[in-house]
Amino acid sequence: MPDLLPRFLPLLGGGGGFWSAAPLPPAYAAALFTALAGLAVLAAVFCSASRGRLKSPWSRRKRKHALLPKQWRSLFSPDGRLRDGGVKFLKKVRSGGVHPSIRAEVWPFLLGVYDLKSSKEERDITRTQNRKKYEKLRMQCRRLMRQFDDSFSSRRYSGPLIQDAYSPSSEEVESARESLSSGEGGPNSGSLDDSSSKLLEGDNSSRRVTNADTSTLNSESSDTDSSEDGEVIDASFSLETGDDPDTPHKENLSPSRTEVQSSLRTDEDFATWQRIIRLDAVRANPEWIPYSPSQATISEARARRSAEAVGLKDYDHLEPCRIFHAARLVAVLEAYAVYDPEIGYCQGMSDLLSPIITVIAEDHEAFWCFVSFMRKARHNFRLDEVGIRKQLNIVSKIIKSKDSHLYRHLEKLQAEDCFFVYRMVVVLFRRELTFEQTICLWEVMWADQAAIRAGVGKSAWSRIRQRAPPTEDLLLYAIAASVLQKRKLIIERYNSMDEILRECNSMAGHLDVWKLLDDAHDLVVTLHPKIETSFQ
Repeated sequence: MPDLLPRFLPLLGGGGGFWSAAPLPPAYAAALFTALAGLAVLAAVFCSASRGRLKSPWSRRKRKHALLPKQWRSLFSPDGRLRDGGVKFLKKVRSGGVHPSIRAEVWPFLLGVYDLKSSKEERDITRTQNRKKYEKLRMQCRRLMRQFDDSFSSRRYSGPLIQDAYSPSSEEVESARESLSSGEGGPNSGSLDDSSSKLLEGDNSSRRVTNADTSTLNSESSDTDSSEDGEVIDASFSLETGDDPDTPHKENLSPSRTEVQSSLRTDEDFATWQRIIRLDAVRANPEWIPYSPSQATISEARARRSAEAVGLKDYDHLEPCRIFHAARLVAVLEAYAVYDPEIGYCQGMSDLLSPIITVIAEDHEAFWCFVSFMRKARHNFRLDEVGIRKQLNIVSKIIKSKDSHLYRHLEKLQAEDCFFVYRMVVVLFRRELTFEQTICLWEVMWADQAAIRAGVGKSAWSRIRQRAPPTEDLLLYAIAASVLQKRKLIIERYNSMDEILRECNSMAGHLDVWKLLDDAHDLVVTLHPKIETSFQ
C-alpha cells in the first residue's frame, strides 16, 4: 500500500504534502478511497491464499526457460566440477528441462553415467573405460551373430508379430490381470501372457515378446577367444548401481539371476532376441528425424555399412537416415541383451532407446545412458511383472487419495486397479506424448532421480514448503494426473473398461506436457508423504 501513495499524491493535492492538500470534492474523495480500500482487500486475500495453499514450481502453468548453453558452462569450476554438487543444475532442469543443443552433454549427468561431483579428468577416465566395455560387448554380439546366422538362416521367425493398430478389449485386460495376480510365473517362467502383451499395442506400438524357454547356457562361446567372452560378462555387471532393488546388483539377484550371471541363456534365446530387435529397428518410428539434423543427412553408403555391420535385413524400403538409426538401435539393444541377460530384449525397449541415440551420437555413450535409464525401467520388462503391478497400485492409490468420486466410479467398472494405464507405465509415456514432449518429461524425471541419488533432495527442498520434493515416482504422478484431467469425461460418459482404454489411447499427441508436470507436482506436494508411507 505505501508504494501506491506517491502515485496518488498529485491527485490529493499540491506541493504541501498529503495533509496540506486542498480538499477534494466529497464524491471524488469517496471514490478514490473506496478504490484504495478495494486494492488493500485484494492484496490481503492474495497474500492469505499464497500462505495457505501449497503450490508446485509449475503452478504458473507456463514453462520456465530451459537450461541454456551459457548457463550450463557457468555451472562448472575450473577443474570441471559442478559447483554446489549440482544442486543449482538440478533445480534448473526440474523447472524447465534442457536446451536441445546441450542435451548430449547434460544427459550423462542426469542419468548417473557421470557423478555430479566428478572432475573433467575423472569423467574422461570413465568415458574411456565405458568405451572399452561397450566394445567388448559388441565383440560378443558379433560372435553370437556369426554363430547363430548359420544355424538359423534357413528358419523364419513364426512368433507373434505386432499388429499395425490394435486396442485391447476388456476381456483381454481381465485375462492380463489374472496373469499378474496369479503369481504362477517367475521372472524366467516363460513368455508373456498374450493379453498382457496386447496392452502395449496401439498405433504400431511395441509388444513385449520374449522366448518361451529361458534355461541357461554356459557363456563360453565355441569361438577361440572364450576367455575374453568371460571378461565381457564380468564387465557387464561392474557398473555402480547403488541400492536400487531393480538393478542387476549382486546382492539383490532373483533366484535365477545367480545362474544368469555366470552364463548366458540358450542359443535360441539370443537368436530370438536378435531377430526381434532387427524387426523392431526396421519398423522404428521416424518421428526422431527433425531432432537430429546430423543423423538425418547421413549418406546412403555409411548407412548401409552400418546396417551390414549389425546384420540388419529387409531395409531397402527405408531412406538412409532410417537405415542408420535402425542399425544403431540393433547395435545398442543387442549389447544390452548381453549386458543384462535376465531381461535380454523385450519389445518396447526400442521405444525407450530411440530418443537416446537421437540425442547422443556415439554408440558407447548412448549405451551407458540407456543402461542407466534401464536401472529404473528394467522392472517394466520382467516376465513376473511385479514392478508393473506395484506401479499400477501406486497410480490407483494416488487417484483414490485425490478424487474419491472418480475412484468409486472406477470401482463400479472394476477398473480401480488402473490397468488401463498399463502402456503408459511400460514405455514411460512414450506413446502418449510427442517426441519432444517425451524428452522434456524424461529430463524432469531424471533430474528428480539424480537429486535423490546425490542426496540433495532433503537438503535442497525439504525446507521450502511451496516446492514439490524430488520423487522416484514422478512418472506415476504424471500418469495419475493425465487420468484426473479426464475425470469428468470418465465419470459422466464411460461405463466400461473398453471406453476408458480407448480414451487413454486417444491421449496420444493431445497432452500438454507442462500442464501435465504442473498437475503432477501439485499431486506430489499434497499426496507424496501419504503415498510414500503406504508403499514402504
